Amino acid sequence: MPERPAGENATRADRTAPAPPSPGLGLVTGGSGAADDVPADETVEALRDVARLGGFFALDTAPGPASGGGHLTREGFAARAGTVNERYGTAETRIGVSIAHLGLAARLWSPVLACALLHGIVPVMATAEWAGEGSALRLAGPRGNRAPRPTSALVHAVAAQADGVLQRLESHLPVRMAPRLLAGNSASALVGSAAQLLRSRPGLRAPLTGLTRELLETGRLPGTGRITGPGLTFRRRSCCLYYRAPNGSKCGDCCLVR
Repeated sequence: MPERPAGENATRADRTAPAPPSPGLGLVTGGSGAADDVPADETVEALRDVARLGGFFALDTAPGPASGGGHLTREGFAARAGTVNERYGTAETRIGVSIAHLGLAARLWSPVLACALLHGIVPVMATAEWAGEGSALRLAGPRGNRAPRPTSALVHAVAAQADGVLQRLESHLPVRMAPRLLAGNSASALVGSAAQLLRSRPGLRAPLTGLTRELLETGRLPGTGRITGPGLTFRRRSCCLYYRAPNGSKCGDCCLVR
C-alpha cells in the first residue's frame, strides 16, 4: 500500500456517520486573538512527545536555520517520487508523484494535529526539510504558536501549517497533477492521521473528530470526501492512482471501491 497513516480506511469504510460536533471542541488552546509565539524548547519537547506515537508523527528537529539543501524543493521531491516509482515497478511518473505527495501530506498533518490537540501548540512548518535520503522530515529552527481561540482561528492555523505548506510544494511538482487529486490526497492524509491519533488517544475523540470535520470544510478541502464512521473512516472523491501500479490495489478510502 502507499505510504500513508495506517488505519481502518485501509480495510473498510463504515457508512454510518457520527453526529456533528458541538461548537465547543474542548481543545487545549491558548488565548484569544493573534497566536502567541512558543519558546523553541517548548516546541521541541511537544514534537518529541508526539513523536512517541510513531510513524508519521515523528518529526525530527535541528537547531538554527534550514540547511538549504534539504528544503522541500522540486528536485528533492522529484527524487523521492522517482524512488516510489522504482519501489512499485512503474514508469508512470504521476503514480510516483501522487504516492510521494500522499506520504508527505501525512508527515505534515500528523505532528501538527497532535501538537495542537495534546499540547496546545501549532508548530510552524515553513522550515520543514527532508531529513535524509528517505521521506522523513525534520524541522529546522523549530518554532511554534499557541493554539488560538476561537476554534475557527485554530482550524485555519492548523490548515496553514499542514495543507498550506503542502500547496507551496505543489506549485513545483515535476509533472502536472489534477488539483482534485492533490486536494483529495491531503484530505485522505488528514483523516488518516486523525484516525491513527484517535486509536492512540481515544480520550480525544470529541475534539479530534470536531477539528477534523472542520478542517475538511476549510480551504480547498470541501467536497474532497466524507467521514463515514466514528473511527474516522473516510471515503474520498478522488483516487491516489496506487491501483495503477503493478500489483497495486484500491485503497480503503478510494472512490473506486464499491
